[in-house]
Amino acid sequence: MLDQAEISIEQLRVGLYVHLDLKWFEHPFAFSHFKIKDEEQIQVLRGLGLRKVRISPALCDPGATPKPLASDAAADSAAASAPAPAPPPAPAPALSAMQQAKRAMVERINQQREQAGQIEKAFLDAGRTIRSIETNLFSKPAASVEQANQLITQIVDSILCAPELAIHVMGDKVGGEEQYVHSLNVTMLSMMIARDIGLPHAVISMLGMGALLHDIGHKNVSDKILNKPEALTRAEQNAYQMHCEHGAEMAKQLGLAPAVAAIIRDHHELYDGSGFPRGLKGEAISVLTRIVSIADHYDELCNPFHLAAALTPHDALSQMFARQRDKFDPKLLQIFIRCLGVYPPGTVVQLSNGVLGMVATVNTSKPMKPIVVIYDAAVPKHEAILVDMERESSLNIVKSLKPAQVPQDVLRYLSPRKRVSYYFDASTGGQGAAAS
Repeated sequence: MLDQAEISIEQLRVGLYVHLDLKWFEHPFAFSHFKIKDEEQIQVLRGLGLRKVRISPALCDPGATPKPLASDAAADSAAASAPAPAPPPAPAPALSAMQQAKRAMVERINQQREQAGQIEKAFLDAGRTIRSIETNLFSKPAASVEQANQLITQIVDSILCAPELAIHVMGDKVGGEEQYVHSLNVTMLSMMIARDIGLPHAVISMLGMGALLHDIGHKNVSDKILNKPEALTRAEQNAYQMHCEHGAEMAKQLGLAPAVAAIIRDHHELYDGSGFPRGLKGEAISVLTRIVSIADHYDELCNPFHLAAALTPHDALSQMFARQRDKFDPKLLQIFIRCLGVYPPGTVVQLSNGVLGMVATVNTSKPMKPIVVIYDAAVPKHEAILVDMERESSLNIVKSLKPAQVPQDVLRYLSPRKRVSYYFDASTGGQGAAAS
């Protein structure tokens, strides 16, 4: 922890990094510690009734740090011998304005928290729908395909009618739908790319169906192979890779469109020709399949079967761009990274004021200005501060952090997800892309 010192309230000046010994709701600032940027903030601080404040000299501007108080005892003695101070002046008008801004911020946070709950419910509903589809796909094929079409139509309509998309990271409470989260993630992330490049409604619907059912061929692969923790033998690899051909055959049996069947058969094909089952290369792979390939690979990096091997969202994107970019359509990969942002949802970050937080929501139209859950030990976890980086123009994200770089108490507070799951808020009314 950085060394701190105490100064009197009269010693405040621009450039000092101050810590307020007040509850978050007892002052009008967005944070309880920050660097003073103007005289208006000093006047507001002096109107809070504090006699002294703590500062972090290492975080102050050069030359701004005043001589600290000698000690609490000396300060108290000096205060005792000094004449009784005059009653504090009435709060400056700026304080009232800032208090109003704080109240507005609290209201926004409450709305964001309520909205996140609605999004989470829609996500769980979609997971249950996918479970029903996969469970009944062959015992009730017509009904299951119709159910899948309804789900895709609902999501596509919601995504295409919204001027902006906000990508939310979900919690771990997925209601027992863990094995269906991958299909949902791949579907949502694929649709995000398709929307960005302006594919027609009908084409995005086919993309959604192919993404949703891309792994149906797993039904013909033994669980022993699918769940094996060690590396697969050559024979096991061959058996696993057959799920693509199995899936394509199932798609034909279900009467799915050829474009959908192509996604299911080719979603492991890679742009450099190193994929399977046919080693297709470049534009020999359909554009819809190239989209699903990116979303599928990214989600497998974030959510591998053995979660100990999981990458953070930021590291997954970095790996795909820095070391694997030849495997994906370069234009589509660039769009994917731009939409998710440099700091995708679920990433633990450090802000320019030294505060730690976790990216909760990214607006695809402003990916560098996410909403961040803030770590503040003085604020209960269930009331955690949510900061909209677009509104806090003086703040920016300095860097992302691996969980091993973050103190355990901070990790427990922020609760970075064991599984990273995504869902869109894609309606003007603030409701999630609801699915039944």
